[in-house]
Formats: sequence, C-alpha cells, structure tokens
Amino acid sequence: MTEAWLKIIGVSEDGHLSATARDALSQAKTIFGSQRLLDLIAADASGQSVLAKAELLTWPSPFSSVYPMLEALRGTSTAILASGDPQWFGIGASLTKRFATTEIESFPAVSSFQLAAARMGWSLQDVETFSIHGRPIETLRCVLYPGARIIALTSNGVAPHKVASLLRDADLGRAKISVLEAMGSANESRIDGSAETWTASVADFHVLAIEIPRDARLSHAPRSSGLPDEAFEHDGKMTKAEVRAITLASLQPYPGALLWDIGSGCGSVAIEWMRAARNAKAIGLEPHQDRRQMSVQNANALGVPDLTVMDAKAPEALDGLPTPDAIFIGGGLTTPHLLETCHDALKPGGRLVANAVTLESEAVLLDAFQRLGGDLTRIAIHRADPVGHLTGWRPSMPVTHWVLVKAAGHAKHEDPAK
Repeated sequence: MTEAWLKIIGVSEDGHLSATARDALSQAKTIFGSQRLLDLIAADASGQSVLAKAELLTWPSPFSSVYPMLEALRGTSTAILASGDPQWFGIGASLTKRFATTEIESFPAVSSFQLAAARMGWSLQDVETFSIHGRPIETLRCVLYPGARIIALTSNGVAPHKVASLLRDADLGRAKISVLEAMGSANESRIDGSAETWTASVADFHVLAIEIPRDARLSHAPRSSGLPDEAFEHDGKMTKAEVRAITLASLQPYPGALLWDIGSGCGSVAIEWMRAARNAKAIGLEPHQDRRQMSVQNANALGVPDLTVMDAKAPEALDGLPTPDAIFIGGGLTTPHLLETCHDALKPGGRLVANAVTLESEAVLLDAFQRLGGDLTRIAIHRADPVGHLTGWRPSMPVTHWVLVKAAGHAKHEDPAK
C-alpha cells in the first residue's frame, strides 16, 4: 500500500499537536495553512524546528487556486493545517472529493462543535451542527424548530447580529444566543444574550450556539412534506399541499440527491425536496420571470437559498445539466419529446414523477404508462367549505399522478425526427 503523501493536520486553539501529528508535520516538505495556525505552532521551540524544515505557504486568493497547487505537489510530502477536525465542515471534505482516500491521512484535533457542546452542557448527538461560514445565513431557517439547539461555525464578527436579526424576523426574539470565542486557549471567553436584545461586539473567530424556546410557535418548522400553501408566495398556479405531499413521497428525496423540477413555478416542490434531506439539491426550470422571483424569495424564506432557478424551457435546456437522481414534471407535459428526454436523462434507479390536470396532459401520462409502466394514480381532494349557512365538500381539480422508477439497462428513446 502506497503511503499517503497529503497529511491534513488538525490544530487546537492552543497550538497543541498530538505526537503522531507532529511527526507527520516534521516530514512535510511543503506546509499550507493560515498565518494564524502557522503562528500558533511556531509559538514554541519544537514547533519552530518543525516548520523550519518545510516551505511555508499561506492560503492563496482565491482559495480554489490551492487545488492545482496541490496537484502539482502530488506524491511529494505535503501537510495542510486546519482548525479542529478537518473532516467536519473543514477542508478535509473538499480534498477527499479531489484526491483518493489512499493519498490522504488525517490527524483531527478536538472540534469546535465538541468544545462548544461541552461549554454549553449539551449532548452533541442532540445538537444541529451547522456552518454558515461562506454560506447564506438563511440556511439556518431549515433547523429552526421548538427546542432546537444549534451550534454554527461563522465567517466573522458580524454574523451574530445577522443571526439575531433572522431570529427576530422569525418571531424568535426569545431565542438564546451564546458566542464562544477562542475555545481551548488562554483567551477563551463567552458572551450570552438573546436575539431580541443582542448588541454585543465579538471577535471574528468564534462559534455560535443558539437555543430555540420549547414553547416557540413556528408555522413552517416541519421538514416533512406538505407545508401549507400559505408558506409560499405564489400566483395560485402551484402544486397544492396535499398533492405536494404525495409528490414528495413519490420522489423520495435523500441526502445529496439532485432533482430537476420542470415547470417549477413558485418552487414549492423543489424547496420541499431540499428541506427534506440534508444537502439535497434541486434545479428549477421556469420560463416566467415573476414565478422565478417568487421561487427565489420562497427558497430564502424557507432555508434553502442554494436552490438553482433557471430561465429555461425543457427539453431544450436539459442538455448539459448534471445528471438527476429524480425528475418532477409539474408543467409542460404536452411539449414534444419532453417526457422521453427526461426519462433518458435519469440514471438507473432514478425516479420520474409527473402530475397532470388537463385531459391533454393526462393522455401523455396514459401513453407513458402503457409504454413504460410505473404507477398511475388519480388524486381527488375535497375541502369543507360554506354552503350558505351550512357546510359542504368543494372539490379541487383531480390530478393524475404518474411515478416511474427507471430500470437498469433501459434503451434510450430515438427521436423520430432524426
């Protein structure tokens, strides 16, 4: 087995390194790290002697240019310094996407999440661990629920003020906020307060702990599918809550999976897909500008600002998109070759779900069902509504719902126009 040439070394706030980490660092010919971490290690004589043997490089700008630099060093003993556990919202996760695991060896230190949970007296397995370092703060909205305990990495000293503002906007002014600075060092400090009254100035390097009151009332907290229609800004043309719940159940989101939402409208299906599973991704195709704007606003309000919304029509715009794990067709079913193009784009085992409310669209689904199989269902929803001084059932338009799981080795459809 070839020895790993790239060592990722976690550093505690006091600059402590384990004996194995120090030994790995002493063999490096090139060492990358922030100036802060290089200074921490150099603070004692043994650290100075280790660093003196290698070329020291601070992170380049833009940061992404470090990857070709590492490619050029491939096979040469190289070390990367990182705070705490590099595999927990750290550079380790990025490096393992670019280099084989046999090329990398990690030496984690105690993570900021572990230290923060210990300081707060929280059981880490019950805590939402999160990063808003270089990410939109709106992503926090996905983990706001009664009794939630959240530990978040942040980008700078302004972050607690922005988080407090977000919490107040969500009617969570009573939420408790704690800023934990320089944990594990001689300069460690803690500032406590509430979202309603937060005014404290804090250092850029800190961890944020948030506690939501157990009696908080949050109308859009659940991450299960079928949020109420009023959770979304829309123009009336949207997949309604009950049908949306069935649609998400048919799509079966899972962590890291990608959805194409064709005719995404206000984004309700794509947004619930992303909320349902951690790191789930979605691309919404919507040709109407006003609906795209609503989709972006809804994504921010419901904690999934990473939703990709495209000004595009299918099937023309599908070419070149990342391969999806699932596709939902909520509009445009009668467009020639759309359904076949979507079916061909899916990977084996991928799920294709489509809803129809018009006879013409229903005919497309019936034809697909007869040719390709799957499950075809009619969904009928009735809601209680006043009838004079009494109450009766008012029907919504029935929805024809088709679900197909793509079989392995399914032949690609030929375009008859060619």
